[in-house]
Amino acid sequence: MNIKEAKAEVFWMAFKSLSKRERQFIVEKLLNDVEFMEDLIDIAILEQRRDEPSRPLEEYLKERKKSKK
Repeated sequence: MNIKEAKAEVFWMAFKSLSKRERQFIVEKLLNDVEFMEDLIDIAILEQRRDEPSRPLEEYLKERKKSKK
């Protein structure tokens, strides 16, 4: 386990040890944080699209350029 994983594990254990009301308060704070919500949405989109086929960036840019004409 690396340092980042260890820190996350400590945070998670501390979070789980809180009362339901305390956990709710923390979740509310997180949901009201714009930057956190943007990150959370980005992660959700990546997870949804994980199994989609990929293609080279150059191919996408050429296709996009053609569609703008």
